[in-house]
Amino acid sequence: MKPILTAEMINSFLSREFPQIRTDEIPTFEVMNVSPGTTTVRFMPDKSHLRPGGTINGPAVFAVADVTAYVTLLAHIGPVVGAVTANLNINFLHRPEPVPIEGIGKILKIGKQLSVIDVLIERTDTRQIIASATATFSAPLETNEKAGNTAPAL
Repeated sequence: MKPILTAEMINSFLSREFPQIRTDEIPTFEVMNVSPGTTTVRFMPDKSHLRPGGTINGPAVFAVADVTAYVTLLAHIGPVVGAVTANLNINFLHRPEPVPIEGIGKILKIGKQLSVIDVLIERTDTRQIIASATATFSAPLETNEKAGNTAPAL
């Protein structure tokens, strides 16, 4: 499974289409690596992502899973119009300390209507797994092919 978009292409796309991923010009989410069947997305938490007790809050960890799955899919099928999360299951495994974390996405299946991606979320310093998620995306490829949206033009 060969990717058709690079990390740089996806970062540019995300910055343009989702400007909220930046805080004071620092990317909250940054695609670090794209390789066959997988991607790595780094999340840089700030004080708005912390809960009482100084840990990264659950919605932020969930967002890492969702963004990583989305990026993993787009890296392999291109900037598909209308790719949306149909389902996302997450298991929180360890306390998420306020350090940078990474989502590592792995494609399990790309189908004509639904695609499934596994995501492990790890601390960048110790590689401890914080959470594990499985996401299903609805990205009807036939509709997008008819609309001419299969090219990686970003």
